[in-house]
Amino acid sequence: MKITLTGAPETMLATLYGRAQDATSPNSVLHDHYAAEAVARIDYDFSKTKIKGTQAIGVALRARQLDDWTSEFLTAHREATVLHLACGLDTRVFRINPSETVRWVDVDYPDVIALRRALLPCREGDYRMIGSSVSEATWLDSIPADRPTLAVFEGLTMYLTEAEGQSLIRRITGRFPSGQLAFDCYGSIGIKLQKLVPAVRNAGATLHWGIDDPGQIEALHPGLRCVSDLRSTDVAGEEHLPLSGRIQMKVISHLPALRDIGRIMRFSF
Repeated sequence: MKITLTGAPETMLATLYGRAQDATSPNSVLHDHYAAEAVARIDYDFSKTKIKGTQAIGVALRARQLDDWTSEFLTAHREATVLHLACGLDTRVFRINPSETVRWVDVDYPDVIALRRALLPCREGDYRMIGSSVSEATWLDSIPADRPTLAVFEGLTMYLTEAEGQSLIRRITGRFPSGQLAFDCYGSIGIKLQKLVPAVRNAGATLHWGIDDPGQIEALHPGLRCVSDLRSTDVAGEEHLPLSGRIQMKVISHLPALRDIGRIMRFSF
């Protein structure tokens, strides 16, 4: 299948490729065979993403951390809503395999949702896909506000402007009675160094919003409270990295100018 994406949507192919490489590793983190199958069907030069080795494992570890937080939320709330924003070709709903009492909504641009329908299996239960930019205000109106709600978004915040990101978080926390936000982000130093990221540079994408402190998010709604704040270098799973990757993470973790390039955060409201 030929794919013609540009800008931010194209970068989802880099993370898909990372998960696919992890799936074929004997020491796989995610065991995401759907990702490997999708990559095999897509006509695209994945080599230009420059995702391999430590980077691919890093993609998988980040995804697993967000998977774990999603599972924790669903364990605590048997009847819940999950909003998987900017879902791309991520198979999180299959990895989590939520019960029939969970309402799950995958949201991304219409052309991305069309790719999901073509490349990924159908999903039974209370599941649907919405083709829309997450920055549009109208799609959220179709989601009932009757349950605790988790909004999980990976590889999204940095592509939004600060105003778009703040507006999205305010709309979610203002609509639902309670829940959590779980997402990854770049710090301002990561935004400044964006041209060093091949997947971003080669797609012609631009990063905008850097988050340096959980207080920036807590200030967006009176009930928001940070419950987890991990540097990318602190995400569990170091044993999956090759020796060179472990050394790299150790060095970065001790450099104040670099250790806050990326974070994974979780907030309750």
